[in-house]
Amino acid sequence: MRFIPREEKFFDLFEELADRIEAGGKLFFELVEDGVYNEAQVARLKEIEHEADVITHRTYEKMHTSFITPLDREDIYSLVNKMDSILDMTEASAARIVLYRVKAPSPAIIEQAQVLNEAIGKVKTIIHGLRDMKNAPQILQACVEINTLENAGDIILRSAMAHLFENEQDVRELIKWKEIHERIEEAIDVCEDVSNIVEGIVLKNG
Repeated sequence: MRFIPREEKFFDLFEELADRIEAGGKLFFELVEDGVYNEAQVARLKEIEHEADVITHRTYEKMHTSFITPLDREDIYSLVNKMDSILDMTEASAARIVLYRVKAPSPAIIEQAQVLNEAIGKVKTIIHGLRDMKNAPQILQACVEINTLENAGDIILRSAMAHLFENEQDVRELIKWKEIHERIEEAIDVCEDVSNIVEGIVLKNG
């Protein structure tokens, strides 16, 4: 097993960011599941997204001021950039739900939010596992599970789009829900992007 420099602060930052993403994912799922859209919830999600931005930039700063980093600099940059994007896409989905004053969520939206929440939970698992490459088997298994969730998300999106275009008579409502569905799917896709980066890190350093 290759030696990885023990610059623990980077792993602290990765884990802080994963924890913020998890908090945002749970809040988004609660918002969708309850079907009660209010600006206070979205404002709190925006706060969490801002907290994640701060952690992301602290990581960039640390990377630029550190002579030795525990992972390749390009891997660190790609990892935190994609992690931050998960929360960006999640917050954007919530903001549009409130902005568009949409009707009660469809079962498909709730399913998507559930898949996203589960994928985010797996992202937290793989990020917290990175500190010790002895966790490589568990990390790689969680990466496979994220891929499975992303595939499930694709199926839900295709089914939702078919249902919308077949049954929604109000073109404005159709456009609103189409964009929200696609934003949530983007967030799920970025979870898979994170897992691909982590998988590469593990294979490179394991």
